[in-house]
Amino acid sequence: MGRSPAVAKPGLTSPGAAVMQAPQLPGPPMLHAVPFPMIDPVIVAVDVFGVELALRWYALAYIAGLVLGWRYVAWLCARPALWGGASPMPARRAEDLLTWMVLGVILGGRLGFVLFYQPAYFAANPVEILAVWQGGMSFHGGFLGVVAAVLGFSLRNGFDALRLGDAVAAAAPIGIFFGRLANFVNGELWGRPTTLPWGVVFPGADCPPGWPVACARHPSQLYQAGLEGLALGLLLLVAIRRGALAVRGRVIGLFLAGYGLARVFVEGFRQADAQFVSPENPLGHVLRLGDWGLTMGQLLSLPMLAAGLALLAWTARRT
Repeated sequence: MGRSPAVAKPGLTSPGAAVMQAPQLPGPPMLHAVPFPMIDPVIVAVDVFGVELALRWYALAYIAGLVLGWRYVAWLCARPALWGGASPMPARRAEDLLTWMVLGVILGGRLGFVLFYQPAYFAANPVEILAVWQGGMSFHGGFLGVVAAVLGFSLRNGFDALRLGDAVAAAAPIGIFFGRLANFVNGELWGRPTTLPWGVVFPGADCPPGWPVACARHPSQLYQAGLEGLALGLLLLVAIRRGALAVRGRVIGLFLAGYGLARVFVEGFRQADAQFVSPENPLGHVLRLGDWGLTMGQLLSLPMLAAGLALLAWTARRT
């Protein structure tokens, strides 16, 4: 919740009186807001010899995304007709690929967060790099980890990395969808302040100067779940039904371009990471062009968008 603008004055003993005499700060009023549902981030916890073992929604989201993605990749590989011939690997090998994917997502996501968002802090506290349970994962780092996993698995087993990447790209929105829902449940990565009626009052989200009441914020986690997860997943499914898997690299191109475009758009509603925000840079731009600029999320997503468009152009020429 935001800070109250009421200031106690000497000689006043009644809290109500203090509020009545507090000056009104300028700023937009909050007309409507949605209260945060306050879902406990811990699903269940047990104590084992003094050590608490907890299952959290965030961990469950990772598990659900990886398992459902694994089954979807196996389903695609079991249908050669979708590929216009042989699939990139036998469906039974999807289980072996899952191990590589788990390592790629976790290691890449963590190292991406360390390098992209807080390099100075972790350089001074290198031991905390391993403390994944404390939070701090980067989608773009996880994406690079998945790319490395697909390349390594393909080279080791003699599979076509580009065609196998098409299958993995088709399944990626599943994990993104669950991951963003978990961000919302955790009450993290919220959006910028808004007076729109669907704004959510997140706990711990301070109001910017000039807001006279607790401010609501864009539920940007849900925007991302809807665009980068649900909408992008449906787009890829329609493309696959129209023969996209038969064109080597096309689904990867659609995923990269679709995710990059969606992320660049949603970043306009998302609160920038605190380490990039300052009184002179309230929007947290890491690349500033006068009054305009790019957030870290936009800066990392633009190469994905460019690569996706280039790959789509390449596949169009081939067909």
